[in-house]
Amino acid sequence: MRVALNVIWLIFGGLWLALGYLVAAVICCILIVTIPFGIASARIALFALWPFGREIVRRGDAGAASTVGNVIWFVFFGWWLALGHLFTGIAMCITIIGIPLGLANFKLIPVSFTPLGREIRAIPGGVAAPGQFVVR
Repeated sequence: MRVALNVIWLIFGGLWLALGYLVAAVICCILIVTIPFGIASARIALFALWPFGREIVRRGDAGAASTVGNVIWFVFFGWWLALGHLFTGIAMCITIIGIPLGLANFKLIPVSFTPLGREIRAIPGGVAAPGQFVVR
């Protein structure tokens, strides 16, 4: 079931969402000061590409630098991204088939607020991206 949801997600918006985050990651990595934001954006892009069967968890070893970076991210990018995921999720939940896709958008809201100090990992027993690896 998760594979079917991931394929539907990929077709109906996941690919474009991942490409948007990937473009932001490339731009952030070109500017040397914003490389941590580029890495975080690339992490979100990988999750946005194939979200079902994976989860986002806080890393226990994230320190004060992650907190400061998350505050900067929230002020400049986070709330815009969260609003986009919220409205897209509501729009997708209008149809019965779109409800799981809307819920996946809602699952992206916390990471769009605070992407630093998080990791993406496969849900045990779930189908994840090829290789089922942890993206750090």
